[in-house]
Amino acid sequence: MSSPSHIAAIRFGLGARPDFEMAGSTRDWLLAQLDAPPDPPQPLKGSEAEPKLDGLLAILSTSGGPSVPGEAPSLPRRQIPDAEVLAYLARLIVTPTPFRERLVAFWANHFTISLRGGRTVAVLAGDYVRTAIRPHVTGRFVDLLRAAVLHPAMLAYLNQAASVGPNSPVGLSRKVGLNENLAREILELHTLTPAAGYTQADVTEFARLLTGLTVQTRQEPRGTIFRAARHEPGTRTILGKTFVEGAASIDAAFEWLANHPSTQRHVALKLARHFVADEPPTPVVDRLARLLRATGGDLGAVTRELVALPEAWDRSLSKLRSPLDISIAWLRALGAGAEAAKTASDTSQALGQGVWNAVGPNGWPDKAEGWASPEGLLLRLDWAYDLAGRFSRTDARQALDVTLGPLASASTREAVLRAGSNREALTFLLGSPEFQRR
Repeated sequence: MSSPSHIAAIRFGLGARPDFEMAGSTRDWLLAQLDAPPDPPQPLKGSEAEPKLDGLLAILSTSGGPSVPGEAPSLPRRQIPDAEVLAYLARLIVTPTPFRERLVAFWANHFTISLRGGRTVAVLAGDYVRTAIRPHVTGRFVDLLRAAVLHPAMLAYLNQAASVGPNSPVGLSRKVGLNENLAREILELHTLTPAAGYTQADVTEFARLLTGLTVQTRQEPRGTIFRAARHEPGTRTILGKTFVEGAASIDAAFEWLANHPSTQRHVALKLARHFVADEPPTPVVDRLARLLRATGGDLGAVTRELVALPEAWDRSLSKLRSPLDISIAWLRALGAGAEAAKTASDTSQALGQGVWNAVGPNGWPDKAEGWASPEGLLLRLDWAYDLAGRFSRTDARQALDVTLGPLASASTREAVLRAGSNREALTFLLGSPEFQRR
């Protein structure tokens, strides 16, 4: 591969594999992935690749409700979270569409839910990524926002079921009130950010507007529903924008937030940070924000623009790979198959990043400072040595050419070529400064 091909596989993808083949030009290979349907799940030994699970039935099952004839999950609910994580990692290790998978991971982190959020969230995490995130990564941002926020996993994670309009019929009869978690995180993390200048009063007003959204588990229709009896009556004003009461105004608020200039700049900044640099040039952010504004939030268009940015093709590989990134890149470089999903899970977890298990709703960090501790980097070398032993039959010289090629420094190339054993050579490659970055 030429240097641009290596950059494409590293920065836009998940790292090259020995069986890696790039169809057409570098940019054509990337752009084709934006149009292609997601590749099918990969089989795992001893379990379904992606459990054939009705996600809403999982909520019903988790809540202790009755089973539905003919619709039982293929796995006991206690096994579903681990099976989903392994299926997802298996996909990342072998996928021929790594750019698309990077987008799925990026947006799943933007709209974070966490396995720490309780049984319902844990059971539904895989379904959330599969049905709320994956289908929308090249569509309109507002559709992604709606799908993510309205998925039962997000409502459970941010305690929306506990939010009741204090002056609604349910609120008055039960003396219960607002939970502002969902409203706060939508404004702070998913859309506007505090840069928009909203106040606590705006958060409270938005929380009032969102009342009525809840998750129904014990009868049909299962899943996210709107209960008017829980909805706070009256009009709501958020940053000067007025919304009448009712479910239709919740949808209108999503549309308004998704197309707000502050949201567009926030999304542009996060994309530029992920694909260009920890501190992306202001003109790059401006360019992406303008395109989002001009296209009504077309994520496919802005992703294509990312591929066209000269700044995204910088050979310096300035982005430090996160623990999950490096774990997947290592296994792809070593030619691992889907059966290495458990190894990927163990490695990423040991390095500090459990899959779908972020500490808070702000997700995992996307800057080097979040991962570049001396202890963390030393631990990476230990795991590189361990993996080099497990995959010692992988030819280190071939892996060097496939994964880094001309991006490898003279010192890294010399260390690999002069190593005393193939395992040592693989360790030098996997632990090299260049391999730690993308």
